Amino acid sequence: MTEITADVEALVEDTDLPRRLKDEVYDVVEAREDVSLEQVDEIARAVEARYLDSRVDPLDPVGTVSAQSIGEPGTQMTMNTFHYAGVAEIDVTQGLPRLIELVDARKTPDTPMMTVYLDDEYATEREKAHEVVWAIEATKILALGDVSTNVADMVVQVNLNEDTLLERWPTVGSVDEIAAEIAETIEDALGVTTTRQGTVVEFGPSKPSYRELLQLVEELRDITFKGIEEVTRVVIRKEKMDDDEEQFVLYTEGSAFGDVLSIEGVDTSRTTCNNIHEIYKELGVEAAREAIIEETMNTLEEQGLDDVNIRHLMLVADIMTNRGTIESIGRHGISGSKESVLARAAFEVTVNHLLDAAIHGEVDDLNGVIENVIVGKPVAIGTGDVDLKMGSFSTDAKASDD
Repeated sequence: MTEITADVEALVEDTDLPRRLKDEVYDVVEAREDVSLEQVDEIARAVEARYLDSRVDPLDPVGTVSAQSIGEPGTQMTMNTFHYAGVAEIDVTQGLPRLIELVDARKTPDTPMMTVYLDDEYATEREKAHEVVWAIEATKILALGDVSTNVADMVVQVNLNEDTLLERWPTVGSVDEIAAEIAETIEDALGVTTTRQGTVVEFGPSKPSYRELLQLVEELRDITFKGIEEVTRVVIRKEKMDDDEEQFVLYTEGSAFGDVLSIEGVDTSRTTCNNIHEIYKELGVEAAREAIIEETMNTLEEQGLDDVNIRHLMLVADIMTNRGTIESIGRHGISGSKESVLARAAFEVTVNHLLDAAIHGEVDDLNGVIENVIVGKPVAIGTGDVDLKMGSFSTDAKASDD
């Protein structure tokens, strides 16, 4: 292993490479035996040359190139809205509908879901993993037993199933304790008085009324006794990680990212969801930017379009998040807030934009691509932004030069 000396550091630090690439050069040098200073200099200069070649040239129309590079393959996508995510059997929106969802920055996806990774023994022991499943999945009162109505006595009976209670609360020793807690939850939610005999809970309306009795049964259906109300189902799978170790991973139908992060056994550093607004709320705008890149890339790859360069998607994510919040690419977001009147009018609701601009006396400086195309002027990108002037010189000056 080659030691990183002051001379090696001086050679690498003398390049125009960003910190990430400098660190990678150090890693390569350290991993090799007996690398000379000349070889270190060659490696650093070769990486620098490749890096400078890969950078965008000044005045390149990066926005237009990105729009074309994403829009063209996007039109080839299948229009299937749903598909099963692997063998997890969780319905997720994919293809063009998902791409539109992302660039429109929808507040709630059509099929919200979370991928929940687990910590320590929760990731390797099935019983421990199931404890997290029951802490996340919404458990309705109706799922815990049989509900029946006694019209003669005007009461609703909930006959709790002992096996189900013990399955969902493996750490609680007494079924009686759980039944008492369920009875208390029903009282708080419905505003009724309950009576309990073992695992049978009874309650009814304050005054004999068939309508109110049926209404109580309907309201009982909506009571979530345990778990997160927004998460309707959790699927548990055993998957192989990068280090070849097998761990349990949870996939959820429904999303409540902030609530899941506070549950014991959840690995907060890897857990994610497909709702970019929840990620922004819990983890900030940088995490939301990463989520937009990751989700759009996954959507394209799922459709077999993995040759789209990630830099185009990074540019889209940068534009959507550069003001510190998530903005959609549309008339209610970025396109609708452009400085140029003609650029706004060219996108949607043309007449409204032109009328508003006329009323407020707005001036268009014709700095962008769209507005110059509309008025027939050369666009100020690439060679269109370069002015050439022909200078005059005397024949005497030319003769003296010769």
